[in-house]
Amino acid sequence: MNVFKKIWLRVFMFVFYKFTYLMKWRTPELIEGNGSLTKLPEKVKELGLDDVFVVADKGILGLGLVDPLFDALKKAGLRYTLFDKVEPNPKIVDIEEGVKLYKESNSKCIITMGGGSAMDTAKAIGARIVRPNKSIEQLGGLLKVGKKIPPLFAIPTTAGTGSETTIASVVTNSETHHKYAINDLHLVPEYAVMDPLLTKGLPPYVTATTGMDALTHAVEGYLTCDVPKKYKALAEEAIVAIINNVEKVFKNGADLEARKEMLYASFKAGAVFTRVGLTYVHPIAHTLGGLYGVPHGHANAVVLPYCLEYYGKKCHKKLAHLGDLAGLTKEGQNIDEKAQAFIDEVWRLDKDMNLLKKFDIKEEDIPQMIKWAQHEANSAYFVPVLLGDKDLENIIREIKA
Repeated sequence: MNVFKKIWLRVFMFVFYKFTYLMKWRTPELIEGNGSLTKLPEKVKELGLDDVFVVADKGILGLGLVDPLFDALKKAGLRYTLFDKVEPNPKIVDIEEGVKLYKESNSKCIITMGGGSAMDTAKAIGARIVRPNKSIEQLGGLLKVGKKIPPLFAIPTTAGTGSETTIASVVTNSETHHKYAINDLHLVPEYAVMDPLLTKGLPPYVTATTGMDALTHAVEGYLTCDVPKKYKALAEEAIVAIINNVEKVFKNGADLEARKEMLYASFKAGAVFTRVGLTYVHPIAHTLGGLYGVPHGHANAVVLPYCLEYYGKKCHKKLAHLGDLAGLTKEGQNIDEKAQAFIDEVWRLDKDMNLLKKFDIKEEDIPQMIKWAQHEANSAYFVPVLLGDKDLENIIREIKA
């Protein structure tokens, strides 16, 4: 990357992130505790909302996780319409079908239950409802919704995406396979249900990939430039909690205390990255999801340690501090050694939870992956190190089978 482009990007990032201090950031109100799922309908009723649009994927429907919500909605006298066409990488065509059903059902609010895909789908439906003359593609990027969406209530059933507190809805164009985000403050849910019982039955693979997704959010956010103290502290808390608990829930999904710790760590990590942005891990991971359908958390888990190694000494001071906080370092180690200890822990977690792998990336796709990743990272994030096309190619080739 030439010096003039670097200067331009740094000036743009600095000005944009200073501007974000003037924006009205908020976090959802929480409904908390074991079994808190059934408390939500009464809250919806208190707000005078009687027709509910429920967005959930077929997986959690099949497991019966949504049944208590349906029962509580009926008990509260609320009508509901179910939309279950949720894919792991939400497709624009499905979102448009959801918009049509929402309008036909005369719904007044949206309850979304599941992982990041369900929440991304619900947010995108909400965005299109208030922006009927704009396509999903036109809403992609930063602050292009600009209107309050229908009241949104989020119920996470995984501890990973943090979508219950973020401004992002990640979607995929099924024709071009381009995976990108709609980012707007109006997409933050008004309420989030934090019920650890809903994560108790997660399979080990989903537990691992969503847990590493949350770790990636917190680490990437922590490494960005100009992080406010509040969000730096949240990132540190989330990272330590995940390192201490992700293997516990991977090995014993019934450990409710560890599940609770992971759920709140995911929430904190989501709050961090939605406020301060990410680095290059997510942009590369999004290309893997869009082109090859790689689960998002798994893509992040693999890409994260490669990027941390590649960033080099510019990130070592922060990584060393994280290593100290997580109890991964030894007395007498210098900053570089402490930073490597933290990176090695990420490698170890990936290995011990069976996430380390290479991806069958097609040679002809690499230029497109670089283009998409550069556009996302350099138009939205105050990255700690500016990487050029060759740098991204090097990282992509590291993860290529």
